Amino acid sequence: MNKITTLVLSVSAFVCLSGQQQMSLQDCELAFQKNNLQVLAAQYNINMADADIMQAKIWELPQISGYVNAYNPEDKRAFDVGRAKGAEITQLIYLGGKKKNEIQFAKSNKELSQLQFNQLLVDLRSQLRETYYNLIYEQKKQISIDGQLKYMNELLAAYKIQTDKGNISLKDYVRLQSIVIQLNNDKIEINNNILAFQQNMKILTGNSDNILPNISKLDENDILISQPFGDLEILKEKALVNNADYLYNLRLIENSKLFAQWQKSLNTPDLNLGAEYDQNSGTFRNEINLKVGIPIPLWKVNKGNVEKAKYAIQQNEKNSEYQKLNLETQVESAYQTWKNQYDQYFELKPVDVENLNTVYNGILKNFRSGNISLMDFTDFLESYRQTVLQIYEMKKQIMISAEQLNQLVQTKIFY
Repeated sequence: MNKITTLVLSVSAFVCLSGQQQMSLQDCELAFQKNNLQVLAAQYNINMADADIMQAKIWELPQISGYVNAYNPEDKRAFDVGRAKGAEITQLIYLGGKKKNEIQFAKSNKELSQLQFNQLLVDLRSQLRETYYNLIYEQKKQISIDGQLKYMNELLAAYKIQTDKGNISLKDYVRLQSIVIQLNNDKIEINNNILAFQQNMKILTGNSDNILPNISKLDENDILISQPFGDLEILKEKALVNNADYLYNLRLIENSKLFAQWQKSLNTPDLNLGAEYDQNSGTFRNEINLKVGIPIPLWKVNKGNVEKAKYAIQQNEKNSEYQKLNLETQVESAYQTWKNQYDQYFELKPVDVENLNTVYNGILKNFRSGNISLMDFTDFLESYRQTVLQIYEMKKQIMISAEQLNQLVQTKIFY
């Protein structure tokens, strides 16, 4: 019977672990680059922009037409092809730099597509890193709560026996039970958070397994203590140089100017150039003629679109000013958020955290020995529970706020 039980437990453990995979942050980023469907789909926008450039370079096809006699009234003959036929070929010649302007506009659109792709890449990678950091500390919270809950459940079971025997008051039992209920509530909330983060990681990495963050204590400390290079003004300058979303709005001004130039050139009439052969109906027999045709520019056929393009330039200039102010404000806010989190955490000394665990173990030992009262014990446990969760939350928020600053500046700023 014991062998069967051991076998069942082993199989269950294998099934549980088979749905999980330990991955470092670098492993997750590699999987993200290789498998993220949003990134893979967005790359086609650049390919489509290349196709637009290709299309812009293509000229209209030459047109060829001809005629043959349908009925000769002199000889009363139908389809007198031998004596009356002709043909002509024409080609549309673009004037006013239309094709050049169209190609330049298409190339500008490709630059915009590339910047949009870069921003999407930054946003999703930042989302990946934030989710990874969330998983690290939610799982640390889970381990801490599970350890406390295991001890308290054992203690509660022992108190239940003594309460039923009348050796311990019901009030003491209920006091312990309230702590267990709070720990269970914490556990449910943490588990729900982990579930949501795991689902997000699966989408971001294209990995169907649950991801177990794999980060060493040394790497964790290196991330926590790292500080941005340069003061706030330097960070703002870096953001204005590197932020793809802001650069997109700047390029959009140039793009709208190219579009306006293209629309303006469409007011220039195009030339139809061709050659014609006529067997018998012209001035000469078998004559070859040069044909030239051009619309009469009595009015500007594209005047409305030109005006619209001018307004688009002004609109994009205002949007760019707004984006600059918005980016600088976001960098300032993100920097201050990071600094607040950093200063709050490092007001705690490493020895303070070690002392907290030392005191926790000492309280458990003294309570088992009967050296402290139940009230003091439960008061300390409640304080310890809250403090541990807050410490993990502070660490997590330092990493997340640093990543949000990275997302805005979009260059290496933490050393």
